[in-house]
Amino acid sequence: MDDFHSIYAQGFVRIAACTPRCAVADPVFNLGETLALAREGDRRGVALMVFPELGLSAYSIDDLFGQQTLLDAVEDSLAELAAASRELAPLLLVGAPLRREGRLYNCAVAVHRGDILGVVPKTHLPTYREFYEKRWFASGRGLAGLEIAVAGRTVPFGTDLLFADATRPGFVVHSEICEDVWAPAPPSDFGALAGATILTNLSASNIVVGKADTRRLLCATQSGRCWAAYVYAAAGPGESTTDLAWDGQACIYELGATLCESERFPTGPGMIVADVDVERLLLERQRTGTFDDAAQLHAAPERRFRRIAFDYQAPAGDIGFERPVDRFPYAPDDPARLDEDCFETFNIQVQGLVKRLEASGVRRLCIGVSGGLDSTHALIVAARAYDLLGWPRADILGFTLPGFGTSEETRRNAWGLMRGLGITGEEIDITPLARQMLADLGHPFARGEAVYDVTFENVQAGLRTDLLFRAANQRSGMVLGTGDLSELALGWCTYGVGDQMSHYNVNASVPKTLIQHVIRWVVGAGLFDAATNAVLTSVLQTVISPELVPASDAGDLQSTEDKIGPYALHDFTLYHLTRFGLRPSKIAFLAHRAWSDAAAGHWPPGYPAAEHRAYDLATIKRWMELFLRRFFANQFKRSALPNGPKVTTGGSLSPRGDWRAPSDASARAWLDELRRHVPDDAAPPAHASDATPAKPMTR
Repeated sequence: MDDFHSIYAQGFVRIAACTPRCAVADPVFNLGETLALAREGDRRGVALMVFPELGLSAYSIDDLFGQQTLLDAVEDSLAELAAASRELAPLLLVGAPLRREGRLYNCAVAVHRGDILGVVPKTHLPTYREFYEKRWFASGRGLAGLEIAVAGRTVPFGTDLLFADATRPGFVVHSEICEDVWAPAPPSDFGALAGATILTNLSASNIVVGKADTRRLLCATQSGRCWAAYVYAAAGPGESTTDLAWDGQACIYELGATLCESERFPTGPGMIVADVDVERLLLERQRTGTFDDAAQLHAAPERRFRRIAFDYQAPAGDIGFERPVDRFPYAPDDPARLDEDCFETFNIQVQGLVKRLEASGVRRLCIGVSGGLDSTHALIVAARAYDLLGWPRADILGFTLPGFGTSEETRRNAWGLMRGLGITGEEIDITPLARQMLADLGHPFARGEAVYDVTFENVQAGLRTDLLFRAANQRSGMVLGTGDLSELALGWCTYGVGDQMSHYNVNASVPKTLIQHVIRWVVGAGLFDAATNAVLTSVLQTVISPELVPASDAGDLQSTEDKIGPYALHDFTLYHLTRFGLRPSKIAFLAHRAWSDAAAGHWPPGYPAAEHRAYDLATIKRWMELFLRRFFANQFKRSALPNGPKVTTGGSLSPRGDWRAPSDASARAWLDELRRHVPDDAAPPAHASDATPAKPMTR
């Protein structure tokens, strides 16, 4: 627990991509600039620092690469850098031209704690358009198992080097240089397959119009395809502008998503920093068999690589967190991403229902319309599906089924929605049937006692579903389910003859925290008329409630979140647990970073300001414990799910898809891990990043 707030204890590694100022053909100046940034990185707890291609000499020096004076000065600077690094913790990757056996190589040099660990030569040497590297350099293609004499020592040399932290699993670094990543089958492909989780690129890469976007695409794609982080550092201010210009672009990606990117065209030195989740990268590779298939296809590259060990001494305690964390992993706070996600979510649901209706030959739908969030969303999906099919909306049969806890507000919204959409609406009061069943069961409520237990609630939930199925039998229809992913995760649904069951469920893999944004998107997209949109807006403002218990004397409705906790926290846990398999304590760490300060970071557009809440660590831990208990105990409900389309990259809980689990598994290991490693203190974290990540690649 003492290490709970430490990023290194939580499986992160702090990385920096550096853009120092340089002077053309002046290794002494360039060494000073490199060391200045290295010392800053050391102060900030950085473990790996990546510098530009040929940074100690400058890239744009042309035939000066053939001058012995220049090359000697570079080696002198490397020797000084190695000596100065004794007092610095980070692993440094710097660019330098180095001689070996009468050839000159464009190299990445790994320096750590007074040692030069190894030298990696560039494989692909561009000699086209503005590039002329083969005039000066030899390619490192095929060079493996070799050594090089540099700065007074003999060190490993070749394209077969990985640099691995001896004490921190997953902190394994591969290095390639500029053009290498622009070529088919870049060296980093094989470095990743050999075990590297952090792929680095020391680049010069002059700038022309549109090139920055190409670099972003290359880096994002490489990090996504290799299940890795990709760190790119390009040359910036100080390179020669005789015929070229330089923008100093630096960026860090993880699994296809942007962690951070530098300001381009800087006038001075710069450094971007991000905390890479190497633990998650290992889990993702482990959980995705394709990665190992690719490694085996290429004859297990790990057999051909040498691992050079180093020992990074991580700082203790809370050093902040240099990484964006979405409060709502299913509903991003970037407006463009959220708009696209809502568009895709809604249309995936509509497409799934259209296909099911066409395949079944059924032209009528029976749906329970409560006036709440989930049934409202399912109904507008159905209305859109009927529009696309060219079928009359009157063939959608909506039933409002008021019980003991139904409020006038939700009943009014239900009828307003059914009338506005032009479906066939009907009301069946279930209270007489419920009273009779409770009396037959000898329930205390039938004797006038205010006992509102699970039986009381489930009698109503079961009757509603029973009536819907019987109406579907009677009217040749199909029951459309409305329960969402969040409820399925918590088991907050009535099994069998209850809201757990339907003929088809369009909401089955849509979490509660996304549904409200999709409804808001539907209103903004103008898919329905103004009167319907007004009802949809009213539904968004309604307290989430099953409405199975009568209102209190003060008029307060039954609140789902008061009983089982905030859906915002539950969806956060659900996403990180099922999508990535993270430890509960790590999920709590991330949740604390995301939720500890309501004023920090960003909120999704349209999210009501009154709902901007913060949660301390004790609260996060308490509700996560409840989530874990319910999640494992209610697997049997998910093992018998009706069909429904997968919607988000977060996955579904279908036993035929993303989540296949035994119904009798124990939650003990997860609960024990949570209790052992998460303290009960509510101290706020030192820092939470405000950066907004780009949309990740999907699988």
